[in-house]
Amino acid sequence: MLTSESLTAIIKERLQATEVEVQDMSGGCGQAFAVIIVSDIFQGKNKLSRHRLVNAALRDEIAEIHAFTQKVFTVSEWDEQKRMFSS
Repeated sequence: MLTSESLTAIIKERLQATEVEVQDMSGGCGQAFAVIIVSDIFQGKNKLSRHRLVNAALRDEIAEIHAFTQKVFTVSEWDEQKRMFSS
């Protein structure tokens, strides 16, 4: 069964993520996850290309679960997001 911790480790390794937030939306049964991924691997890519990159990197894991939502940012975009919400 996929857990928040195992999914975090996989994302960090495969997508060179500097920051990952994984929330199990299924109440602990590992069937629905919402993730935020911060990686400069997304630099220069539009939203669709970024999501395709994530989906390809996590193809096997996504196939095992019911629902997967993602928000992806470069490091500078994530820094800007944090600044916007901390003001």
